[in-house]
Amino acid sequence: MSDFLDNDIKFLPGVGPKRAELLARELNIKTFNDLLYLFPFRYLDRSKIYTISELESTSSYIQLRGKITHITLLGDKNSNKRLVATLADPTGVVDLVFFKGIRWYQSTLKPYKEYIVFGKPSIFNNSLNIVHPEVEGVTEEPPFYSGSMMGVYPGTEKLRSNGLGNKQIAKLISHLIKNFLPSLEERLPEYITTAEGLMPLRAALLNIHFPTGLKELAAAQYRLKFEELFLLQLSLLSQKNKRKSLSGGLKFNKIGNYFNTAFANLPFELTGAQKRVLKEIRTDMVSGRQMNRLLQGDVGSGKTMVAVLAALIAADNGYQSCIMAPTEVLANQHFNGIQKILKGTGIESRLLTGSTKTRERREIYEGISTGKIDILFGTHAVIEDKVQFQKPGFVVIDEQHRFGVEQRAKLWSRSEITPHVLVMTATPIPRTLAMTLYGDLDVSVIDELPPGRKPVVTLHATEVQRSKIYSFMREQIGNGRQIFVVYPLIKESEKLDYKNLEEGYQHIIEAFPAPQYVTAVVHGQQKNEDKAYDMKLFADGKANILVSTSVIEVGVDVPNASVMLIESAERFGLSQLHQLRGRVGRGSEKSYCILMTGYKLSKESKQRIELMCSTNDGFELAEADLRMRGPGDIEGTKQSGLIFDLKISNLSTDGQIMEKSRQLAERILASDPALQNAENNRLKDLINKLRNEYRDYSQIS
Repeated sequence: MSDFLDNDIKFLPGVGPKRAELLARELNIKTFNDLLYLFPFRYLDRSKIYTISELESTSSYIQLRGKITHITLLGDKNSNKRLVATLADPTGVVDLVFFKGIRWYQSTLKPYKEYIVFGKPSIFNNSLNIVHPEVEGVTEEPPFYSGSMMGVYPGTEKLRSNGLGNKQIAKLISHLIKNFLPSLEERLPEYITTAEGLMPLRAALLNIHFPTGLKELAAAQYRLKFEELFLLQLSLLSQKNKRKSLSGGLKFNKIGNYFNTAFANLPFELTGAQKRVLKEIRTDMVSGRQMNRLLQGDVGSGKTMVAVLAALIAADNGYQSCIMAPTEVLANQHFNGIQKILKGTGIESRLLTGSTKTRERREIYEGISTGKIDILFGTHAVIEDKVQFQKPGFVVIDEQHRFGVEQRAKLWSRSEITPHVLVMTATPIPRTLAMTLYGDLDVSVIDELPPGRKPVVTLHATEVQRSKIYSFMREQIGNGRQIFVVYPLIKESEKLDYKNLEEGYQHIIEAFPAPQYVTAVVHGQQKNEDKAYDMKLFADGKANILVSTSVIEVGVDVPNASVMLIESAERFGLSQLHQLRGRVGRGSEKSYCILMTGYKLSKESKQRIELMCSTNDGFELAEADLRMRGPGDIEGTKQSGLIFDLKISNLSTDGQIMEKSRQLAERILASDPALQNAENNRLKDLINKLRNEYRDYSQIS
């Protein structure tokens, strides 16, 4: 491989130790490779030299060539001090105006010398000029961007003020390309570049930084995106194949009394989607290989029921299960929600959370270590050192993105047995993102709601309709229903003119006075016991209204709640709005989600609100969220991060390239699973190198 790319960036001429430190801190650039793969996010056309007579104030960035004829210092310290240099070409003259760095320009610009000037024309003092253009003397050797478009690179104020602006970064990259690119080896085997019609790597890197035209730029972008996504998919799929080829997974061949009794206790028939997913889990459990499966399903689609039935299969085979939730409220709900179906099975299930009393805790530790407890429900408390499973066979992690990798691994690291793992999420993940975040997991989707569940009616309202909405809420309460009111902020913010929870709570108790109405309040600043008390008040039906921040997004199931009023709904992302909406419509009654916003909405906010009102499909909304906000911002993915830094690909727009690269990776691994063929040696080396470069977040166990 091309070892020069691993060189410390400080050794590149023009960088040095101080600038290297700055580049590392501001842009995470530490090596030659990091700089070479810092790609422009847009381009300025520097392929044409305009004449001064062609200039208009509406022109975008343009390039001129001419001689400086006059240099004049105007104004004084108190009134618009500026340096004006007049540039002339055969067609006319234009003023170049500098308000900053005057002393430097005075010493640098020379009359009657020829310059190339790049900038945006504007009107100043009623005449056409260019303020703070880039100015470069014409030399025999053409500038590095000559005859091409010039890239605009990510940058920061700190870098610019230390002499590392866009032009300087482009110059450093130009030096790197000029001196080292000829010795760069091709990364992909020839059979791939030929079959896929990919531009050679050297040409792609040259044209991504200094494109000679739009066609060349497009070919360079495609080559680099394809390579990046292909190597990612090849890495993930080879890991998946490797895991599947290993035996050592627990075999759960038996379906016995525990499962059959609980199945008979079910108060309703499973949906077709639940049955399908249960079948997929069952296939994994009898395969002799460890299960690593991601289960996606909207809020209320019945994921927990599937997980519990799978835990009963483990119990029938003599193994214990652990079902881990991110909050106490959710862990309590899971535990209490399935007690009816466990009745008469003889299954011992317990709940362990931070609130569990010491005496009960000791009982649970003993029950787990002796094998007396079959299913343990809980929060982070289940990964404490004192929790020692006798025979762990099945682990369920709900809302996966809220747990760190190390925490998950702790569940079974103390055991010689590697249990089957089911990761569940109610955050719908678009296909392209799932293929990246969970590319080596098997994915199951529950895409049906249980019978009797009606879609939630979603409405948009502004302040003028508030009294009507309050009347509707009173009507619903009169019919025995309960209501959520959600605010985006807890404390008042000077910058944001949004209703905050403290103010909103006062409005609600004025509009819904005691004793006729009972209002509970829950937010992140409360003590745990206060939060639990108010949440219980609402969950038990003793409070009519729950005023809350988005802490209720995960973890409260009140089938009697039929209205969700979201204040300042424009402040929430699509995915979060959908999660909040999923808190109502859990009973058989018709339910409503009311999105309250200000009158003036940005184009994007308006789009989000319209989408929410038009569909209840979480996957459709997640795809839209990915397009609008990008992968790093999607609710539920920000915490986990993408498994390695994508330099050029965009998961919201490059789905087709992702699909194509994945299919190629599948074909290669089907014929050469361990990449042992000589033609794939390079790929094997690359994947091993990649795995050393990122923390492996794709492996659940």
